[in-house]
Amino acid sequence: MLTILSSIRMIITADKIIIAQTISSNSMFTIKQILKNMHLFKLNKRLSITMILVFSLMLAACSKESIKDGGDKNDNPVNPDYTVFLVIDEESIDNGNPPNNFSETDVNDHISDIGQRRQLQYFLNNTGKIIDLYTGEVGDEGWFAIRSIPASWKSTGPANNGLENFLHPGPGLGAGNPDDDREVLLDKIPDVTPLRASGLAMLKGQTISAVVYDSDISINYSPLEGNLMGENPGMVSFKVLDVVKRTDGSSSSLPKVTVKILNVDETKNLPIKLFMNAPAPFSSSGPFDISPPAVYSQITLSDAP
Repeated sequence: MLTILSSIRMIITADKIIIAQTISSNSMFTIKQILKNMHLFKLNKRLSITMILVFSLMLAACSKESIKDGGDKNDNPVNPDYTVFLVIDEESIDNGNPPNNFSETDVNDHISDIGQRRQLQYFLNNTGKIIDLYTGEVGDEGWFAIRSIPASWKSTGPANNGLENFLHPGPGLGAGNPDDDREVLLDKIPDVTPLRASGLAMLKGQTISAVVYDSDISINYSPLEGNLMGENPGMVSFKVLDVVKRTDGSSSSLPKVTVKILNVDETKNLPIKLFMNAPAPFSSSGPFDISPPAVYSQITLSDAP
């Protein structure tokens, strides 16, 4: 919920109220200007107080609508200096998934392919919109951090940066003819880290660049590693606005994340960072981390090699 910070200086006399000044730092509507120029009201004291309460409720309601209509929770433009790299699977973004019930064309299901990096159509068409995304369940997560990049991703080329070779697929990372082993470098990738409530909370305020998978990303524990083979419908970019516990899912549902959709074409040239201190689960069931903590570690980021 968008916080309304309003300060009203009032002088109440026996027969009138002067609303001298109103500061509404986060209101995105003309109420701000209206209040700044309000004239003297000669009103009964009880009626005056009632009107003040009504104005407060109006401001709160308007603020809620501003979020639904695409306003940033912090009422600030998104001008990131970098993005945080994630991979997201079908537990979070797929056709028919709640709460958005995307169509097949919304999520590029009709053109999904190994190494596909085109922006998902819904995200391209709805830049600036604020939506909620579910993030899977404990043991079947939908969001993953990659805390390290294999040396083989760098050595395969064509770039001198392993993550760049994944995002613009090089040999063994999605490139090649159909008869080639296009995915030979995508199995048993170390440090592919499923994000549960604590890790998701650490992403609040961060701008994300993510490759989306059209199937489940499977995880092995001890050591922690993931299988990144499979078709990709494309990429998405967004800013994480909020992370809250789900109350409408199963007992193991992970949090709901509120995001502001960004255009991949406008973020793809920014420096991209790895989520280095993403909390690593020790098993598919532990920790049973479904509630975002009130206090959590500050995110640690590193340049991707």
